[in-house]
Amino acid sequence: MLIDLQEISSRESERVEWKENVADIRDVVATICALANDFANLGGGYVVCGVKEERDGSGFQKMLLTGLASERRKEVEGKALAWCQERVDPPLSPIVEELPAADPARRVLVFIVPASPLAHSLRARGEDSPTFYIRQGRNTIAARNGLFRDLMTMKGALEPWDGRPCRDATSDDIDLIALREYLKRMGVWSDSRPIESYLSPRDAVSSFVPPLLAKESLTGALRPRNFALLLFAKDAPPYIPWAYATVSFYGGIDRSEDVSRRVEITGPLPRQVEETIRALDSELQTVFDKRTSDPNQQKYPSRAIQEAVTNAFAHRDYEMA
Repeated sequence: MLIDLQEISSRESERVEWKENVADIRDVVATICALANDFANLGGGYVVCGVKEERDGSGFQKMLLTGLASERRKEVEGKALAWCQERVDPPLSPIVEELPAADPARRVLVFIVPASPLAHSLRARGEDSPTFYIRQGRNTIAARNGLFRDLMTMKGALEPWDGRPCRDATSDDIDLIALREYLKRMGVWSDSRPIESYLSPRDAVSSFVPPLLAKESLTGALRPRNFALLLFAKDAPPYIPWAYATVSFYGGIDRSEDVSRRVEITGPLPRQVEETIRALDSELQTVFDKRTSDPNQQKYPSRAIQEAVTNAFAHRDYEMA
């Protein structure tokens, strides 16, 4: 026996889908696709057919192994595996196992779905386009809009947004003075290397950073990658107009209070980080407490403010406003 139903019932709900009568084969295969896509990075999961989910007296989950009759089990298995080959792209081959049910004449049918390095879609009969599915909590949902982009990026089918070239920008949008300044601060600048070489589509700035520019395959034009525009554009990146910061100060401790001061900060991200920290310096004023042996203390450690601001900029999603 490959699996233990009691064991998997205690795992994350993203990994396990319980089905009692399996009224819809499409629903089974959609969940198989979602588990293979492994959006939550849990390693795949299980679709368990012939199990009724109930609650005990304390409200906790419990399973009733109702099972499927022999003919129904064969029908569900055959149809689901056929759909996985004919209607799933790329095709899937889940592992199938039978487990004993409470009734000796019935069996619990389990589809074991390993995580896949690819993104799988399902195209059911009558549907105009294929649908990519993911697990979200206990549910199987269609991956649309941002979730679809995240899935494609995770599977390597789509380059992360920050690494994609901006089709409307050119190397003239890069501020060479700012580039040299920040490369020096990063410790990767070489005086023996002309600054133009840092804009080569072949040479990376460092082993951790891809080339700042990419060459279009058809036209040969050099296009800055989005991260290069965010970091080194001459002014506010014109192709990413939402890449700015707003620092607001409130009269009280609640955001519903009137705004006493608001600062809008634009330009390359390093400049935005520095100016945001500078704008918050007024909140680091010294507190005088004569009851202590060390009366002059800051309200907030400056290091904590620097880390919080830097993390906010670093982890922001700049792909959309």
